[in-house]
Amino acid sequence: MSTPAAQTRPDAHGTPAPTSRTAPSPPRRRPTRYAVERRIFAVLRWVVIAGFLLVTLLPFYYMVLLSLKPIESLLRDPASVIVTPAEFTLRAYEQVLTPVSAGGQGFGTFLLNSAFVAISAVILSLIVAVPGAYAVARLPFFGHRQVNALFLAAYLFPAIVMAIPLFVLFTRLGLRGSLVGLVLVYIAQTVPVAIYMLRNYLETVPVSVEEAGLVDGLSRLGVLRRISLPLITPSIMATGLFIFMIAWNEFLFALLFLVEKRESWTVSLGLSQLSGSAEIPTTVLMAGSVVLTLPILIVFFSTERLLTGGLTAGAEKG
Repeated sequence: MSTPAAQTRPDAHGTPAPTSRTAPSPPRRRPTRYAVERRIFAVLRWVVIAGFLLVTLLPFYYMVLLSLKPIESLLRDPASVIVTPAEFTLRAYEQVLTPVSAGGQGFGTFLLNSAFVAISAVILSLIVAVPGAYAVARLPFFGHRQVNALFLAAYLFPAIVMAIPLFVLFTRLGLRGSLVGLVLVYIAQTVPVAIYMLRNYLETVPVSVEEAGLVDGLSRLGVLRRISLPLITPSIMATGLFIFMIAWNEFLFALLFLVEKRESWTVSLGLSQLSGSAEIPTTVLMAGSVVLTLPILIVFFSTERLLTGGLTAGAEKG
């Protein structure tokens, strides 16, 4: 079956003559404003991300770079941004981590002290903050809104205001120069803000889920342990990471309570001692900075999945 290629019409003598009719081409559509903006922002998004990554990672990269170079290469070419195989050395890290008795800076002991202080502060602060936040969020009592505001207000006071009273108190108790005393200071410093953060997370948990547990015969403590805690695990991890960063990086109270006892120094206090000495090479100072920063990065990336998890995903089924 063939399709005619052209239509015919009769001519003056009555003889049909073929005629061709071409369809007009559709007009070209101009891109809409939305399409143009979408393309522009698709490109700008990656430009902005690349810019932020460069600004964020370049200082850390240069810090690691300087710690892997000998001081002679650094003095000869301080602007170099690469480490050649001939220049690569770990002498700065060896000097930083070697005990003071062996001629090093003793950062191995400082790391253990900071880990003990930070982990103890996280565990004890969460033990106090979780039931406290649940009481503020769920249990009715007179002035619970004012109590919540007081928790936040306590964190707004600068640390130097608490320094002198705590110094006098801990001196009389014989806890000055002790890591246990520093842990107690960090607990007092972080529990108010931890209760405030966890209280906001607990209020997002559906009340009907807890009421169902109460109907099934659970006590308030059982509801908290079996229902609320699994639902707010991401928030507990985020709060614990926040407390860990405060305890790991804090300097003022560590200087105030531990400066007279070097074997109890934390990493931040040891790093300040390196930066305040003109005899310490820059490569050793950068190695100490990497040692201070690396545990925070490891803890953050190891808990990233829990931090980004859904807060109440699957709490209620329709």
